[in-house]
Amino acid sequence: MSALGYRRVAAVVGHDFGSLVAAWCALLRPDVFQSVIMMSAPFSGPPKLPFDTADKPATPGAEDAVHRELASMSRPRKHYQWYYSTRQANSDMVHAPQGLHDFLRAYYHHKSADWKENEPYPLTSWSAAELAKLPTYYVMDLTKTMPETVSKEMPNAAAIAANQWLPEPELAFYAAEYARTGFQGGSQWYRCGTSGAFDSELQLWSGKTIDVPSCFISGKQDWGTYQRPGMFEAMQSSACTAMFGCHLIDDAGHWVQQEQPDEVNRLLLSFLKSPV
Repeated sequence: MSALGYRRVAAVVGHDFGSLVAAWCALLRPDVFQSVIMMSAPFSGPPKLPFDTADKPATPGAEDAVHRELASMSRPRKHYQWYYSTRQANSDMVHAPQGLHDFLRAYYHHKSADWKENEPYPLTSWSAAELAKLPTYYVMDLTKTMPETVSKEMPNAAAIAANQWLPEPELAFYAAEYARTGFQGGSQWYRCGTSGAFDSELQLWSGKTIDVPSCFISGKQDWGTYQRPGMFEAMQSSACTAMFGCHLIDDAGHWVQQEQPDEVNRLLLSFLKSPV
């Protein structure tokens, strides 16, 4: 911001990973980011600090048993974020058996409203039984790569030709860029998140809320809203103190700003124009 010559902006807007970045911008520097729009990934606030430990030191956090439980199910499973944190994930995707272009086509289709089985609802707990209800692009079969996971959902030629929110020339550009850069940069974010390596730094902000005007936009057919049980609700009840709406747009999955750009823009402009 400073390098671009700005002291403050009216809003910061972020989607998915960017939603969390935008949330932290508004939480840490409300003097700079005067409002925030989060899209497709709810923000539930900073991680909690251990409390009242002077005379009874906090015990180290136990290993999350959910991954062992997922792997031991009758249909063994794994969580996609932990898969993306592995060394082989980048190579799996860059060298997808169906080719990078077709892998991305199937992946985008699978997480969109065009895949008619995307009918999300809140999960009750962070448990193997509940997480196993998520589609396979979030909770995968244990032995499968992501290209293998989405390959069976590849849309047919007619569906691809009819797709207006991600036409083939645009997807070809994405594929060329990922072929050039790989996925490792993004995968490092998953490694940071799944390892908990930086939780202690984020805990410094424990209890702090987003107090500038905020809103949330997601696709009604986007499982991302509910993939972490309780986050969508916590965002509204405790993480944000001046939330001006949570909008779930019909006929949109995870790529809400591509699938329904006119409605997203209408909501953005309405939020930015509203008096606060």
